[in-house]
Amino acid sequence: MDLNNKQRAFLSGLAAKENAILQIGKASLTPEMVDAVDEALAARELVKISVLKNCIDDPREIAEALAGRTRSTVVRVIGKKIVLYRPAKKPVIELPKK
Repeated sequence: MDLNNKQRAFLSGLAAKENAILQIGKASLTPEMVDAVDEALAARELVKISVLKNCIDDPREIAEALAGRTRSTVVRVIGKKIVLYRPAKKPVIELPKK
C-alpha cells in the first residue's frame, strides 16, 4: 500500500502519542518477532517498535524486512523507532483521502 505525505503525517501523529509495544534486541529479526509484529498489526493496524541499542542491524533495513514479511507499510523510521501500518479488513483508522 502506498501512502501519500498527508497520510504518513496523519499516521505519524497517531503513533507519536503511543508507546512502543515491541522491542527488537540483539537477536534482531527472528521468526517469533515477525509473528509478534504480524499479530500486533492484525489487532491494532498501527504498530510502533523500538530497536534496542544492542541490536547491530540498521533500523531502516529492519523496517523494510518487517514490512515485506508482514505485508505492511513503513510509515516512518526515526532513530531507533519504527512505525508500521497495515489496514484491517474493517479499518478502524480512517486515513485522509489521497
